[in-house]
Amino acid sequence: MLQGLKDQDLPQEVLDDENLTLTLPRRLGLSNVVETQIRRFREDARKGRRITDREIADLISLVGRRPDAAEVFLRVGADLHGRGGRTGWRRLLPRRLAYALARRRTRQRLRGLFGRRMVSSEGTPFRLEALDDLLTVSDPKGDACAIVTGLARTELSRVGAEAQLLVHLHCRAEGDDACIWDVEGEGAQE
Repeated sequence: MLQGLKDQDLPQEVLDDENLTLTLPRRLGLSNVVETQIRRFREDARKGRRITDREIADLISLVGRRPDAAEVFLRVGADLHGRGGRTGWRRLLPRRLAYALARRRTRQRLRGLFGRRMVSSEGTPFRLEALDDLLTVSDPKGDACAIVTGLARTELSRVGAEAQLLVHLHCRAEGDDACIWDVEGEGAQE
């Protein structure tokens, strides 16, 4: 998540008359504290240690205060996908099998990252329902749900499905009973 914050805060270009001593310190993702924390988390991951729910909640809360939080969380979700192997043969799968593979891999990846089942998938060709409310408890605005959206869209695109058709239909942060994601036009209902 911190790496996504850092990537978001990197300036696209530096203007000739820009005073970097004034503009860069305002970019939280470029601070030394964030860089140190990224190194610590990478070392923990290398040693097989998970970060605690409290640390996850703190990170989500930190990013959730930003006006571009949804964009950062979407990028984080896509980045959480990790490095994958080749996708060529997966693009030849029938749509139902492609959706099933993407659902399974999304569930597995979230479980591996958070250490527990985060979503279930039943019913329509591609539907995810949040089982754990860690994201919405940590970010009452619901922007953190974009982590699941980004990860699931990446999985869908790897199997040749229309990833941009994935929508977050219902959200606990908006008063719904559960967070639900579905592929538009494939059983999605408003």
